[in-house]
Amino acid sequence: MSSLNILISGSGIAGTVFAFWLLRAYPTANITIVERSPSLRLTGASVDIRSSAVDIIKWMGLGAEIRKQATNEEGMQLVDENGKPVATMMATGREDVQSLTSEFEIFRGALAQIFIGPIMERAELVFDEYVEGFEQRDDGVKVTFAKSEEVRNYDLLVAADGLGSKLRGLMLDSDPREQIVDSGTHVAYFTIKKDLLQGSRIATGYSTTLGRAVYLRPDPDPAGRTRALLMKVTPKEDVETKEKLDKALREGNETFMKAIEEIFGDMGWITPEVLKEMRKSDDFYCSLFGQVKSPKIHDGRVVLLGDAGYATNGFGTSIAIIGAYVLAGELLSHPGDVKTALRRYEEIVLPFATSQQSNGDGAMQFAHPQTALGIKARNMLFGFVTWARLDRVALTVSAALGLTEKKAPLPDYPWAAE
Repeated sequence: MSSLNILISGSGIAGTVFAFWLLRAYPTANITIVERSPSLRLTGASVDIRSSAVDIIKWMGLGAEIRKQATNEEGMQLVDENGKPVATMMATGREDVQSLTSEFEIFRGALAQIFIGPIMERAELVFDEYVEGFEQRDDGVKVTFAKSEEVRNYDLLVAADGLGSKLRGLMLDSDPREQIVDSGTHVAYFTIKKDLLQGSRIATGYSTTLGRAVYLRPDPDPAGRTRALLMKVTPKEDVETKEKLDKALREGNETFMKAIEEIFGDMGWITPEVLKEMRKSDDFYCSLFGQVKSPKIHDGRVVLLGDAGYATNGFGTSIAIIGAYVLAGELLSHPGDVKTALRRYEEIVLPFATSQQSNGDGAMQFAHPQTALGIKARNMLFGFVTWARLDRVALTVSAALGLTEKKAPLPDYPWAAE
Protein backbone atom coordinates (compact mmCIF):
# COMPACT_ATOMS: atom_id res chain seq x y z
CA MET A 1 0.00 0.00 0.00
CA SER A 2 2.93 2.34 -0.56
CA SER A 3 0.94 4.14 -3.25
CA LEU A 4 -2.16 4.57 -1.10
CA ASN A 5 -4.30 7.34 -2.61
CA ILE A 6 -6.61 9.11 -0.14
CA LEU A 7 -9.02 12.06 -0.30
CA ILE A 8 -9.81 13.95 2.91
CA SER A 9 -12.82 16.25 2.81
CA GLY A 10 -12.14 19.02 5.34
CA SER A 11 -8.95 20.80 6.40
CA GLY A 12 -9.83 21.00 10.09
CA ILE A 13 -8.26 19.32 13.07
CA ALA A 14 -9.51 15.78 12.38
CA GLY A 15 -8.39 15.74 8.75
CA THR A 16 -4.94 17.22 9.32
CA VAL A 17 -4.11 15.01 12.31
CA PHE A 18 -5.13 11.97 10.26
CA ALA A 19 -2.93 13.12 7.37
CA PHE A 20 0.01 13.50 9.78
CA TRP A 21 -0.29 9.95 11.09
CA LEU A 22 -1.06 8.43 7.71
CA LEU A 23 2.17 9.90 6.36
CA ARG A 24 3.95 8.41 9.37
CA ALA A 25 2.50 5.03 8.38
CA TYR A 26 2.91 5.43 4.61
CA PRO A 27 5.45 8.17 3.79
CA THR A 28 4.80 7.90 0.05
CA ALA A 29 0.99 8.01 0.30
CA ASN A 30 -0.81 10.45 -1.98
CA ILE A 31 -3.07 12.65 0.14
CA THR A 32 -5.46 15.29 -1.19
CA ILE A 33 -7.30 17.56 1.24
CA VAL A 34 -10.27 19.40 -0.23
CA GLU A 35 -11.74 22.35 1.69
CA ARG A 36 -15.00 24.09 0.90
CA SER A 37 -13.82 27.43 2.33
CA PRO A 38 -11.53 29.64 0.21
CA SER A 39 -8.82 29.39 2.89
CA LEU A 40 -8.00 27.65 6.15
CA ARG A 41 -10.70 28.52 8.72
CA LEU A 42 -8.98 30.16 11.68
CA THR A 43 -12.06 31.26 13.63
CA GLY A 44 -13.73 29.57 16.58
CA ALA A 45 -13.63 29.50 20.35
CA SER A 46 -10.96 28.05 22.58
CA VAL A 47 -10.72 24.28 22.54
CA ASP A 48 -9.02 21.93 24.94
CA ILE A 49 -7.10 18.69 24.71
CA ARG A 50 -7.82 15.91 27.17
CA SER A 51 -7.63 12.17 27.74
CA SER A 52 -5.58 10.12 25.26
CA ALA A 53 -5.37 13.10 22.91
CA VAL A 54 -2.72 14.56 25.26
CA ASP A 55 -0.52 11.53 24.61
CA ILE A 56 -1.09 11.76 20.87
CA ILE A 57 -0.03 15.41 20.51
CA LYS A 58 3.14 14.59 22.47
CA TRP A 59 3.88 11.66 20.14
CA MET A 60 3.43 14.10 17.26
CA GLY A 61 6.12 16.30 18.81
CA LEU A 62 3.66 19.19 19.02
CA GLY A 63 2.91 19.34 22.74
CA ALA A 64 5.46 22.08 23.45
CA GLU A 65 4.26 24.25 20.57
CA ILE A 66 0.63 23.88 21.65
CA ARG A 67 1.55 24.93 25.19
CA LYS A 68 3.51 27.88 23.76
CA GLN A 69 0.44 29.13 21.88
CA ALA A 70 -2.03 28.30 24.65
CA THR A 71 -4.36 30.92 26.07
CA ASN A 72 -2.60 30.80 29.47
CA GLU A 73 -6.04 30.79 31.02
CA GLU A 74 -5.84 30.20 34.76
CA GLY A 75 -9.44 29.30 35.50
CA MET A 76 -13.11 30.11 34.93
CA GLN A 77 -15.21 32.56 36.95
CA LEU A 78 -18.96 33.12 36.92
CA VAL A 79 -20.19 36.64 37.79
CA ASP A 80 -23.57 38.29 38.35
CA GLU A 81 -25.06 41.27 36.47
CA ASN A 82 -22.89 43.67 38.50
CA GLY A 83 -19.66 41.79 37.82
CA LYS A 84 -19.53 40.34 41.34
CA PRO A 85 -17.96 36.84 41.41
CA VAL A 86 -20.41 34.00 42.02
CA ALA A 87 -18.07 31.03 41.64
CA THR A 88 -14.49 30.43 40.51
CA MET A 89 -12.87 27.17 39.41
CA MET A 90 -9.13 27.31 38.83
CA ALA A 91 -7.07 25.08 36.54
CA THR A 92 -5.57 22.02 38.24
CA GLY A 93 -2.09 22.30 36.76
CA ARG A 94 -2.31 18.63 35.82
CA GLU A 95 -2.79 16.85 32.49
CA ASP A 96 -4.52 13.76 33.86
CA VAL A 97 -7.16 15.51 36.00
CA GLN A 98 -8.31 18.74 34.41
CA SER A 99 -10.97 21.25 35.43
CA LEU A 100 -13.12 23.39 33.12
CA THR A 101 -9.87 25.06 32.08
CA SER A 102 -7.62 22.53 30.39
CA GLU A 103 -3.83 22.43 30.64
CA PHE A 104 -3.95 22.59 26.84
CA GLU A 105 -6.44 25.44 26.35
CA ILE A 106 -5.86 26.94 22.89
CA PHE A 107 -7.92 28.77 20.29
CA ARG A 108 -9.11 26.61 17.46
CA GLY A 109 -7.46 28.68 14.74
CA ALA A 110 -4.04 28.47 16.38
CA LEU A 111 -4.40 24.71 16.82
CA ALA A 112 -5.48 24.27 13.20
CA GLN A 113 -2.34 26.08 12.02
CA ILE A 114 -0.11 23.95 14.25
CA PHE A 115 -1.58 20.70 12.93
CA ILE A 116 -1.50 21.63 9.25
CA GLY A 117 2.10 22.88 9.38
CA PRO A 118 3.89 19.48 9.19
CA ILE A 119 1.82 18.31 6.20
CA MET A 120 1.63 21.49 4.10
CA GLU A 121 4.41 20.37 1.75
CA ARG A 122 3.43 16.70 1.75
CA ALA A 123 -0.25 16.83 0.85
CA GLU A 124 -2.19 18.49 -1.96
CA LEU A 125 -4.51 21.16 -0.51
CA VAL A 126 -7.44 22.28 -2.67
CA PHE A 127 -9.49 25.19 -1.33
CA ASP A 128 -12.86 26.51 -2.53
CA GLU A 129 -13.96 23.03 -3.62
CA TYR A 130 -15.97 20.13 -2.24
CA VAL A 131 -17.22 16.64 -3.05
CA GLU A 132 -20.50 16.63 -4.96
CA GLY A 133 -20.92 12.87 -4.95
CA PHE A 134 -19.18 9.52 -4.94
CA GLU A 135 -19.61 6.02 -6.29
CA GLN A 136 -18.38 3.00 -4.36
CA ARG A 137 -16.36 0.36 -6.16
CA ASP A 138 -14.72 -2.85 -4.95
CA ASP A 139 -11.24 -1.40 -5.35
CA GLY A 140 -11.90 2.26 -4.55
CA VAL A 141 -14.18 5.28 -4.60
CA LYS A 142 -15.02 7.35 -7.68
CA VAL A 143 -15.41 10.97 -6.54
CA THR A 144 -17.00 13.88 -8.40
CA PHE A 145 -16.00 17.41 -7.39
CA ALA A 146 -18.64 20.14 -7.33
CA LYS A 147 -16.99 23.19 -8.90
CA SER A 148 -14.43 21.72 -11.27
CA GLU A 149 -16.75 18.78 -12.11
CA GLU A 150 -13.58 16.71 -12.18
CA VAL A 151 -13.83 12.97 -11.49
CA ARG A 152 -11.04 11.16 -9.63
CA ASN A 153 -10.54 7.71 -8.14
CA TYR A 154 -9.27 7.13 -4.59
CA ASP A 155 -8.56 4.15 -2.37
CA LEU A 156 -10.37 5.85 0.51
CA LEU A 157 -12.63 8.86 1.05
CA VAL A 158 -12.38 10.39 4.54
CA ALA A 159 -15.28 12.64 5.51
CA ALA A 160 -13.90 15.18 7.98
CA ASP A 161 -16.41 17.83 6.94
CA GLY A 162 -17.93 18.65 10.30
CA LEU A 163 -21.22 18.56 12.17
CA GLY A 164 -23.44 18.99 9.11
CA SER A 165 -21.37 16.60 6.97
CA LYS A 166 -22.80 16.30 3.47
CA LEU A 167 -20.80 13.13 2.98
CA ARG A 168 -22.40 11.57 6.06
CA GLY A 169 -25.79 12.17 4.45
CA LEU A 170 -24.64 10.62 1.17
CA MET A 171 -23.09 7.63 2.94
CA LEU A 172 -26.22 6.96 5.00
CA ASP A 173 -28.59 8.02 2.20
CA SER A 174 -30.33 10.45 4.53
CA ASP A 175 -30.58 14.11 5.47
CA PRO A 176 -27.41 14.75 7.55
CA ARG A 177 -29.54 16.69 10.04
CA GLU A 178 -31.14 13.41 11.08
CA GLN A 179 -27.97 12.37 12.95
CA ILE A 180 -27.57 15.69 14.79
CA VAL A 181 -28.78 15.72 18.39
CA ASP A 182 -29.83 19.35 18.72
CA SER A 183 -29.60 20.71 22.26
CA GLY A 184 -31.23 23.97 21.19
CA THR A 185 -27.92 25.78 21.71
CA HIS A 186 -26.67 28.45 19.31
CA VAL A 187 -23.26 30.08 19.72
CA ALA A 188 -21.29 32.99 18.27
CA TYR A 189 -17.53 33.48 18.52
CA PHE A 190 -15.50 36.62 17.81
CA THR A 191 -12.41 38.53 18.87
CA ILE A 192 -12.71 41.84 20.72
CA LYS A 193 -9.83 44.17 19.93
CA LYS A 194 -9.37 45.34 23.50
CA ASP A 195 -8.74 43.67 26.84
CA LEU A 196 -12.11 43.63 28.58
CA LEU A 197 -10.68 41.35 31.27
CA GLN A 198 -8.19 44.08 32.26
CA GLY A 199 -5.17 41.82 32.35
CA SER A 200 -6.82 38.93 34.18
CA ARG A 201 -6.02 35.42 32.94
CA ILE A 202 -9.25 34.06 34.40
CA ALA A 203 -12.07 33.53 31.90
CA THR A 204 -15.27 35.23 33.00
CA GLY A 205 -18.89 34.37 32.25
CA TYR A 206 -22.26 35.93 32.93
CA SER A 207 -25.45 33.93 32.52
CA THR A 208 -28.99 35.21 32.93
CA THR A 209 -32.58 34.22 32.22
CA LEU A 210 -33.81 32.70 28.94
CA GLY A 211 -30.66 30.61 28.67
CA ARG A 212 -28.43 33.54 27.65
CA ALA A 213 -24.73 33.65 28.45
CA VAL A 214 -21.71 35.81 27.65
CA TYR A 215 -18.24 34.32 28.13
CA LEU A 216 -14.98 36.26 27.83
CA ARG A 217 -11.66 34.47 27.62
CA PRO A 218 -8.12 35.86 27.76
CA ASP A 219 -6.16 36.10 24.53
CA PRO A 220 -2.41 35.32 24.47
CA ASP A 221 -1.77 38.30 22.17
CA PRO A 222 0.30 40.82 24.17
CA ALA A 223 -1.42 43.69 22.33
CA GLY A 224 -4.49 43.06 24.46
CA ARG A 225 -7.52 41.30 23.03
CA THR A 226 -10.44 39.30 24.37
CA ARG A 227 -12.17 36.29 22.88
CA ALA A 228 -15.94 36.32 23.24
CA LEU A 229 -18.49 33.53 23.13
CA LEU A 230 -22.22 34.28 23.22
CA MET A 231 -24.54 31.36 23.89
CA LYS A 232 -28.31 30.98 23.72
CA VAL A 233 -29.90 27.80 25.09
CA THR A 234 -33.50 27.50 23.93
CA PRO A 235 -35.92 24.98 25.51
CA LYS A 236 -37.77 22.61 23.18
CA GLU A 237 -41.12 24.27 23.88
CA ASP A 238 -39.91 27.65 22.60
CA VAL A 239 -40.27 26.66 18.95
CA GLU A 240 -40.51 30.26 17.73
CA THR A 241 -37.09 31.32 19.08
CA LYS A 242 -35.48 28.09 17.93
CA GLU A 243 -36.77 28.52 14.38
CA LYS A 244 -35.75 32.18 14.34
CA LEU A 245 -32.15 31.36 15.29
CA ASP A 246 -31.97 28.42 12.90
CA LYS A 247 -33.13 30.69 10.09
CA ALA A 248 -30.62 33.39 11.06
CA LEU A 249 -27.85 30.78 11.06
CA ARG A 250 -28.76 29.75 7.52
CA GLU A 251 -28.90 33.34 6.29
CA GLY A 252 -25.46 34.27 7.56
CA ASN A 253 -23.51 36.50 9.93
CA GLU A 254 -25.43 39.76 9.50
CA THR A 255 -28.80 38.20 10.21
CA PHE A 256 -27.41 36.24 13.14
CA MET A 257 -25.81 39.37 14.63
CA LYS A 258 -29.16 41.18 14.47
CA ALA A 259 -30.87 38.26 16.22
CA ILE A 260 -28.17 38.23 18.90
CA GLU A 261 -28.51 41.99 19.47
CA GLU A 262 -32.25 41.62 19.92
CA ILE A 263 -32.03 38.64 22.29
CA PHE A 264 -29.07 39.90 24.36
CA GLY A 265 -29.95 43.61 24.30
CA ASP A 266 -31.29 43.89 27.88
CA MET A 267 -28.57 41.88 29.61
CA GLY A 268 -26.44 43.37 32.38
CA TRP A 269 -22.73 43.24 33.20
CA ILE A 270 -20.68 44.53 30.23
CA THR A 271 -22.90 42.87 27.63
CA PRO A 272 -23.71 46.18 25.83
CA GLU A 273 -19.99 46.77 25.23
CA VAL A 274 -19.51 43.19 24.07
CA LEU A 275 -22.33 43.61 21.52
CA LYS A 276 -20.81 46.88 20.33
CA GLU A 277 -17.42 45.24 19.86
CA MET A 278 -19.04 42.32 18.06
CA ARG A 279 -19.81 44.67 15.17
CA LYS A 280 -16.14 45.65 14.95
CA SER A 281 -14.83 42.09 14.85
CA ASP A 282 -13.42 40.62 11.67
CA ASP A 283 -13.65 36.94 12.61
CA PHE A 284 -17.30 36.51 13.63
CA TYR A 285 -18.46 32.91 13.40
CA CYS A 286 -21.78 31.37 14.43
CA SER A 287 -22.93 27.77 14.64
CA LEU A 288 -25.21 25.23 16.23
CA PHE A 289 -23.82 23.48 19.29
CA GLY A 290 -24.84 19.86 18.89
CA GLN A 291 -23.79 16.23 18.89
CA VAL A 292 -23.68 13.71 16.07
CA LYS A 293 -24.93 10.20 16.75
CA SER A 294 -24.42 8.17 13.59
CA PRO A 295 -25.50 4.51 13.43
CA LYS A 296 -22.20 3.69 11.71
CA ILE A 297 -19.06 5.61 10.78
CA HIS A 298 -17.92 3.71 7.72
CA ASP A 299 -19.37 2.07 4.65
CA GLY A 300 -17.25 0.37 2.03
CA ARG A 301 -14.34 2.76 1.41
CA VAL A 302 -15.98 5.86 2.88
CA VAL A 303 -15.31 6.74 6.53
CA LEU A 304 -16.52 9.47 8.91
CA LEU A 305 -13.91 11.21 11.06
CA GLY A 306 -14.24 13.70 13.93
CA ASP A 307 -17.38 15.81 14.15
CA ALA A 308 -18.72 14.28 10.95
CA GLY A 309 -19.10 10.96 12.73
CA TYR A 310 -19.30 11.65 16.46
CA ALA A 311 -19.38 15.35 17.38
CA THR A 312 -19.27 15.57 21.16
CA ASN A 313 -19.93 18.69 23.24
CA GLY A 314 -16.86 19.71 25.26
CA PHE A 315 -14.77 16.77 24.04
CA GLY A 316 -14.98 17.20 20.27
CA THR A 317 -11.38 18.25 19.65
CA SER A 318 -9.93 15.44 21.75
CA ILE A 319 -12.09 12.71 20.22
CA ALA A 320 -11.24 14.03 16.73
CA ILE A 321 -7.51 13.68 17.50
CA ILE A 322 -8.05 10.21 18.95
CA GLY A 323 -10.15 9.10 15.98
CA ALA A 324 -7.57 10.37 13.49
CA TYR A 325 -4.79 8.49 15.25
CA VAL A 326 -6.75 5.23 15.38
CA LEU A 327 -7.86 5.43 11.74
CA ALA A 328 -4.28 5.85 10.52
CA GLY A 329 -3.07 3.16 12.93
CA GLU A 330 -5.60 0.63 11.69
CA LEU A 331 -4.65 1.32 8.06
CA LEU A 332 -1.06 0.67 9.11
CA SER A 333 -2.00 -2.55 10.90
CA HIS A 334 -4.01 -3.90 7.95
CA PRO A 335 -1.97 -3.18 4.81
CA GLY A 336 -3.91 -3.88 1.64
CA ASP A 337 -7.16 -4.40 3.56
CA VAL A 338 -8.93 -1.04 3.85
CA LYS A 339 -12.30 -2.52 4.75
CA THR A 340 -10.94 -4.45 7.73
CA ALA A 341 -9.05 -1.34 8.88
CA LEU A 342 -12.26 0.71 8.78
CA ARG A 343 -14.20 -1.95 10.64
CA ARG A 344 -11.59 -2.04 13.40
CA TYR A 345 -11.56 1.78 13.56
CA GLU A 346 -15.31 1.80 14.13
CA GLU A 347 -15.12 -0.93 16.77
CA ILE A 348 -12.54 1.07 18.74
CA VAL A 349 -13.68 4.67 18.32
CA LEU A 350 -17.47 4.63 18.12
CA PRO A 351 -18.15 3.01 21.55
CA PHE A 352 -15.66 5.38 23.21
CA ALA A 353 -17.15 8.44 21.48
CA THR A 354 -20.68 7.37 22.43
CA SER A 355 -19.63 6.95 26.07
CA GLN A 356 -18.50 10.61 26.11
CA GLN A 357 -21.75 11.97 24.71
CA SER A 358 -24.55 13.29 26.90
CA ASN A 359 -28.17 12.16 26.67
CA GLY A 360 -30.47 15.09 25.96
CA ASP A 361 -29.98 18.75 26.81
CA GLY A 362 -30.25 18.54 30.60
CA ALA A 363 -26.70 19.67 31.31
CA MET A 364 -26.97 22.74 29.06
CA GLN A 365 -30.33 23.69 30.56
CA PHE A 366 -28.99 23.32 34.11
CA ALA A 367 -25.93 25.46 33.43
CA HIS A 368 -28.00 28.10 31.60
CA PRO A 369 -31.42 28.34 33.32
CA GLN A 370 -34.46 29.97 31.74
CA THR A 371 -35.89 31.59 34.91
CA ALA A 372 -34.68 33.97 37.60
CA LEU A 373 -35.33 31.27 40.21
CA GLY A 374 -33.23 28.83 38.21
CA ILE A 375 -30.40 31.36 37.96
CA LYS A 376 -30.50 31.95 41.71
CA ALA A 377 -30.45 28.23 42.52
CA ARG A 378 -27.62 27.58 40.06
CA ASN A 379 -25.53 30.45 41.45
CA MET A 380 -26.07 29.30 45.03
CA LEU A 381 -24.98 25.76 44.16
CA PHE A 382 -21.91 26.81 42.18
CA GLY A 383 -20.99 29.36 44.83
CA PHE A 384 -21.20 26.85 47.67
CA VAL A 385 -19.22 24.20 45.78
CA THR A 386 -16.32 26.53 45.06
CA TRP A 387 -16.48 28.33 48.45
CA ALA A 388 -16.28 24.97 50.22
CA ARG A 389 -13.55 23.94 47.77
CA LEU A 390 -15.57 20.86 46.91
CA ASP A 391 -14.45 21.15 43.30
CA ARG A 392 -10.82 20.87 44.37
CA VAL A 393 -11.61 18.11 46.86
CA ALA A 394 -13.40 16.08 44.18
CA LEU A 395 -10.49 16.43 41.77
CA THR A 396 -7.93 15.54 44.43
CA VAL A 397 -9.83 12.46 45.59
CA SER A 398 -10.36 11.34 41.99
CA ALA A 399 -6.62 11.55 41.35
CA ALA A 400 -5.78 9.67 44.58
CA LEU A 401 -8.16 6.85 43.64
CA GLY A 402 -6.82 6.68 40.13
CA LEU A 403 -10.10 7.99 38.70
CA THR A 404 -8.39 10.19 36.13
CA GLU A 405 -9.91 11.27 32.85
CA LYS A 406 -11.14 8.28 30.88
CA LYS A 407 -8.58 7.14 28.33
CA ALA A 408 -9.42 5.79 24.91
CA PRO A 409 -8.40 2.16 24.26
CA LEU A 410 -5.47 2.95 21.96
CA PRO A 411 -3.79 -0.09 20.37
CA ASP A 412 0.00 -0.23 20.24
CA TYR A 413 0.59 0.51 16.56
CA PRO A 414 3.92 -0.38 14.87
CA TRP A 415 4.81 3.14 13.78
CA ALA A 416 8.10 3.44 11.94
CA ALA A 417 10.64 5.78 13.53
CA GLU A 418 10.97 9.13 11.80
